[in-house]
Formats: sequence, structure tokens, C-alpha cells
Amino acid sequence: MNLTIRQGNGTPLPYRYYAIPVFILLLLGLADTGYLIYSHYRNYTDISFSSFCALTKAINCDTVSQSPWSILLGLPLAVWGFFSYLLFFIIFVAASRRTKGSETLWHLLFLLGLLYTIASIWFGYVSTTKVKAYCLLCLASYGINFALCFYAWIIRRRFCAESWWRGIKNGAVHPLNSWFLAGTILCLVAIFLFLKANLPHYWEYTLPPPSTAVAHGLTEEGNPWIGAKDGEITIHEYADYLCFQCRKMHFLLRRLIAEHPGRIKLIHHHYPMDHEFNNIVVPEPFHVGSGKMSMIAIYAASKGKFWEMNDALYAIAQEKESFDTRTLGAKTGFTGGELAAATRHPQIRALLSYDIRQGMKLGITGTPSYVIDGKVYEGSLSVEILAKIIQ
Repeated sequence: MNLTIRQGNGTPLPYRYYAIPVFILLLLGLADTGYLIYSHYRNYTDISFSSFCALTKAINCDTVSQSPWSILLGLPLAVWGFFSYLLFFIIFVAASRRTKGSETLWHLLFLLGLLYTIASIWFGYVSTTKVKAYCLLCLASYGINFALCFYAWIIRRRFCAESWWRGIKNGAVHPLNSWFLAGTILCLVAIFLFLKANLPHYWEYTLPPPSTAVAHGLTEEGNPWIGAKDGEITIHEYADYLCFQCRKMHFLLRRLIAEHPGRIKLIHHHYPMDHEFNNIVVPEPFHVGSGKMSMIAIYAASKGKFWEMNDALYAIAQEKESFDTRTLGAKTGFTGGELAAATRHPQIRALLSYDIRQGMKLGITGTPSYVIDGKVYEGSLSVEILAKIIQ
């Protein structure tokens, strides 16, 4: 496509001066979403992984990856982004070929850029209001989307003589007359559908249910335990039900207990990072509601159903469900009324406060934290400890 436009001084500006930035933006978008896919996978499968852009509580790519909002219709959001850039790239290549009518494809590219921009605004809103954290690489993709929309708009105005609606119509028909474009798009769709059907849901943690093969009970202090009553290794777990890393590590430990039922004893302690219950460590609002979730779990423990309730509470965050005592009760064999009452019971509140004070005496400032032989491990267990457990 050998098109130029005259500027005010009469100097012609070739089409490539507009197309090359689009090409660069698409490469950046593919690299950006490619790393986000990698980061998302590692966040859910590697207990020690931390991305380079996990900087603060508010600017943290890992927090965004660990959010249930990072999954869209059964696939990581980053995968949708990667394939969206591939689709734009395919149409861009076809639009840049010197074939009859190929310039009309810029109307479609502008429409795609507009959709990507709207999606960016929506996900920015979700990050602000739901996740309450921002991913630098996601913000970069938003900028790329805005720029692609802008360049497509400029190219459409300067190199396409047709009106908007006529251009959309001709652009939509063009793939039917191009084996290259139609075949490539069909291949892309087939690959996407195959991936959607076959990609393991590595982000879903299904806890093995307590069974007669795995012992569980309460310690003399009233803390629930699971595994071996007199295990070779005793792990004290301080956790928060709204903490993703707690859920990931708890899933790992429960799997290890199921695989080695006679070696490990896991003792659970409540340490909600909820300012209403733990305001010395957490002076500002954070993980609101996790304290009441802990109180419900303490009540369930008094009825011999701690581990069923524990698993249901972790599932709430994973499945992006709202905290509803009626629904929670239906899942675990309680009434909504008794669970709601548990969140107001002074004795249960006192038991939770005791757990929190014990954690504070150990110097615990975040979750998950683990105590083994009097030594505190914050964030996760070391590779050496895990190797000792599974040897």
C-alpha cells in the first residue's frame, strides 16, 4: 500500500510512518501479555514465586494475578489479551498488504481498538474498586490499547476514503475474499478453542476432604489439627481466609498430609488481617470480613465440623462469592442464623483474640506464617523444610 498524505509544508508522509508504530505496539502487547500468562501460572503453581512488579500493596502484579477477577470465562485474562493482540496483528498484516480493498480493514482495526479501550477502562475500574491493587503490566497493556485505537483512527481517517459504516461493511466482507486472512483467523480461533477446552484449571484449588484415613481433632488449647496425631513434623499455621497465599499454601499442605498421613500434623491458628479484629498489625481497612469468617470457623470447630467449614470459607474467595451466612450454612450443614449469631458471640470473639495475641507474641506481621520447632516462617515454607516433609 503506497499511500501518502500531504502535510501543511507539502512534505509527503508515507504510510509506513503510521504502520511501524502499530507493529511495535503489537509486539509490546504480545510480550506484555505473554509475561502476564507466565506470571499468572507461576503465582498459582510456585509457592516461592514473586513477579518483578510486586512492589507495594497497591502496585502489585501478584495481587492482581491472585484475584478471582484474573479469570474470564474459564481462561486467565492474560490469555484473552494475548489472543486479542494476535487477532489485531493478523488483520494488521492483511491491511498492510498491497491488495485491492485491504485498506478497508483499518475500519475493523479501529473498531477492535475501540473495544480494547473499553475493556481497559472496565478492568481499570475493577482493579480500583474490587481488587484494590494495580498491575504495572496491565496498566501498560491499557496504554497499548489506547495507542492502537488512536493509530487505527488516524490511519482510517487519512488513508481510507470511505465513510465509517461503508468501511465497516467492506472491511467485514474483505476476509471472505482473502484466503490468507480467513484461513489465518480460523486457525487462530481453532487454537483458542482447543486451548480453552484443554488447559488445566491450575488456578482452582480443590482441597482433599477430611476422611477416616486422615485423623483430625482439637488440641488441648482448642485449635483444630489434621494429619498425624503424633507426627514427625508439627506445623502451626497462622492464616487469613481472604489471603490468596494462605489458600495456596494450605492447599499444598493438605495435599502433603493426604500423601503422607502419618508424618505431618498441621495445627490451624486464626490470624485475620482485618483491622476490626487485628488493628495493631493492620491499622487500616484490609481483608474486611476475614475476622467474622474466622469466628464462624471457630464455631464450626466447636461442633466438630471445622475442616468442612475451613474448606468452604477458602472456596468463597476462590469462587468470587459474596460472604453470605445462609449460603455458607447450606454448604456445611448449619443454618444461616446460627452462623450469623456466631459472628457476634463474645466468647468466640475472645477465642479469636487469643489466637491473634499468640501470633503477635511470635512477631507475626503477615499471613501466611508457620511455626515449626519454635521458628517462624513468614510468607511460605522454605524449600529445605518442604524437602524434609516429603523425603
